[in-house]
Amino acid sequence: MPSIVSRRIAAMLLATVAVAPATAAPLDAQQTAQILKLAQAQAPAMDKAALAIWNFAEVGYQEQRSSALLQAQLKSSGFTVTPGVAGMPTAFVASYRNGDGPVIAILAEFDALPGLAQTADPVRTPIAGQRAGHGCGHNLFGAASAAAAIAVRNWMVAQGVKGEIRVYGAPAEEGGSGKVYLVRDGLFKDVDVTLHWHPGSTNDASQTSSLANISGKFRFHGVAAHAAAAPDRGRSALDGVQVMTTAVEFLREHVPDGTRIHYVITNGGKAPNVVPDFAELYLYVRHGDPQVVKDVWARVLKAAEGAAIATGTTTDHEITGGVYSLLPNETLMKAMDESLHAVPITPWSDGEQAFATKIAQGFAGKPAVLDATVIETATFRGTGGLSQGSTDVSDVSWTVPTVGLSTMTYVPGTPGHSWQATAAAGSPVGLKGARTAAETLALTAGRLLVDRDLVAAAKQEFQKARGDDFVYKAMVGDRKPPLDYRKDSAGSE
Repeated sequence: MPSIVSRRIAAMLLATVAVAPATAAPLDAQQTAQILKLAQAQAPAMDKAALAIWNFAEVGYQEQRSSALLQAQLKSSGFTVTPGVAGMPTAFVASYRNGDGPVIAILAEFDALPGLAQTADPVRTPIAGQRAGHGCGHNLFGAASAAAAIAVRNWMVAQGVKGEIRVYGAPAEEGGSGKVYLVRDGLFKDVDVTLHWHPGSTNDASQTSSLANISGKFRFHGVAAHAAAAPDRGRSALDGVQVMTTAVEFLREHVPDGTRIHYVITNGGKAPNVVPDFAELYLYVRHGDPQVVKDVWARVLKAAEGAAIATGTTTDHEITGGVYSLLPNETLMKAMDESLHAVPITPWSDGEQAFATKIAQGFAGKPAVLDATVIETATFRGTGGLSQGSTDVSDVSWTVPTVGLSTMTYVPGTPGHSWQATAAAGSPVGLKGARTAAETLALTAGRLLVDRDLVAAAKQEFQKARGDDFVYKAMVGDRKPPLDYRKDSAGSE
């Protein structure tokens, strides 16, 4: 039986056109020109911040320098900054308020990924001594979001626009679910609309739902012994992990279609001649319906318990992350798409085209770029479909009307979480795409501040899609933020 959440998502994706009220008029030509000029003026500072964060390459909850840089930039631009919110030292809220009016939030991410250190070159060139890299472009994400907010703040000051613009510095998107704790602590309760964006291979304001997930670490404890002289006196924690993974493999046949289960063994012992007394497994469960994720996760827990019994070991687990599926808002998507089409797109230079052509030669199973000078903006498609990824933006989207876009910061065909993505995120190609994002976000935020009808229409669609009886409960439960979930893979630290 489909859960309430899945039924709502399905109904919304099929009938959003009927549900969503027509959007009001966009900004006029003068307002658009004012905001674009102010956003473009932020480009040098944005580029500098993006490259600095790219070089920091700090993993989730360890982003001290990246967070401090963005906080300092916003504070010096007239924002009031509250650091360390929701129990996360690298999270922050920056706000500028000018009287009563809509509260518009922009999300900013800045965490890197373990194992993806790479120079900004179109051939595989790891950076010696650095273990993490921005293979999801979050250096661009955070810098562009801050630039957009500063541009909007400056426009509010110049034109006397009422309302509030905020930036939510959200750490640890990559598996740490940082935004979940911001939502759980009620930090979005007075926000009218939230905006976000993400690096990608095209300029696109259409949005699909995403996969909900729960992730966690399973730790097995055994008894050490000499593996040859006294194996009978040992109890292998690694055996526990292996029996658990075998059970999970058999489980795959008997879960709902669309379920994804993936794992890595993060600790399997230290030496083959010692029966391991400790082993650890890091595992994800995903599905488009959060209730299915919870149900499958409960069965995975049983697999762990059974494995411990079978191997004479003990086990415990820690949930490290968990997010909802995304709740799209077509009213806001249409407004974001109009903003995107109002942004002038600059073609790639000869050098950027050469970079793109070279890097595309390393794509597995993908053709080289035929014409890297073409930067296309996708035709608006509205809602529909299901992304196979997960994001903690989803939890925000069930709390407040939320909309995002992607911009062309990567060469078309670039796989996410790859060295090619890291290289592009530190290159002029990535910076050019981030400028498109900053300008689009600024235009959309500006419109929302002055277009009360648009805000009301977005809220009406949001409430109808979510339902009056929805009560948010975090997939991570009541646990505190897992501040050390990446500590053993902390990039350049």
